[in-house]
Amino acid sequence: MKLLVTRPMTERATAAINARFDATFRGNDPLTEAGAAQAMRDYDAIIPTLGDAFTAAAFDGPLRCRILANFGAGYNHIDIAAADAAGVTVTNTPDVVTDATADLAMTLILMTLRRASEGERILRAGAWQGWNPTQLLGRDVTGRRVGIIGMGRIGKAIARRCHLGFGMEVMFFNRSAVSALDIPAQRIRELHELLRASDVAVIAVPGGAGTRGMIGAAELAALGPHSVLINIARGDVVDEPALIAALETGTIAGAGLDVYAAEPHVPPALIAAPNATLLPHLGTATDEVRTDMALRALENLIAHAEGRPLRDPVLPPR
Repeated sequence: MKLLVTRPMTERATAAINARFDATFRGNDPLTEAGAAQAMRDYDAIIPTLGDAFTAAAFDGPLRCRILANFGAGYNHIDIAAADAAGVTVTNTPDVVTDATADLAMTLILMTLRRASEGERILRAGAWQGWNPTQLLGRDVTGRRVGIIGMGRIGKAIARRCHLGFGMEVMFFNRSAVSALDIPAQRIRELHELLRASDVAVIAVPGGAGTRGMIGAAELAALGPHSVLINIARGDVVDEPALIAALETGTIAGAGLDVYAAEPHVPPALIAAPNATLLPHLGTATDEVRTDMALRALENLIAHAEGRPLRDPVLPPR
């Protein structure tokens, strides 16, 4: 099987993939739509990643590739309907990303409420004039009310950390029923109601057309001037111009972001906002997790090659 891996992988993952398949590893630039279409014609299997443009056009014409073993839980960079119509199997790597992404959400909550990013910028610029009783007064994390938008695996992991680690009151909004909650959490059935009740709102929904622009000007106004927004999901879930306006006018107190609408571009106005904590999409960025993600994709590829049931089918084999 001739395999394309669209980005470099960790050393352990690279060795494992090379031991099993005739693999080609690309550089760090994402596949364009034309590049994705060519790859579908040239390879038997592909491990794609976030940013690769597997649009409907990539699935046109005769295809050699029969499986996309996606590196990541989210797969909004793949046109699933087009893949299904073309008879291409799609898998993902759901479980292995949960804890690292939830840990990153807590990092952003702490940094944003305690104004840590703002303080670091002042110190590095040589502008810190020493301790005083009113410098950079943030807000306590312990005991705050957190509203989680999207109560899937990652949302539940964030909820556990908030409740057990910081004694936070947990509320959540989810469009479908939620089961297996092991901490006290109140379901709020209307998004604006959740936002009005939250000190911290955390976005943990999947990306894609169904959630694009989910948080806009009206939602930010509902969140209000004493609360902060945290996004570890996908950048386009939030209306970025509306968020910038909300930060600049004090409509919300602050934001902690790990994702952006047009990565790697981050609007200069967002970079300039002192009440924004910004990270460069670090959600799963540990050696252990990135290796596990690749090995999980590899596991799905091997199962497909051997005709065995797939562990993580987004689209089952034809």
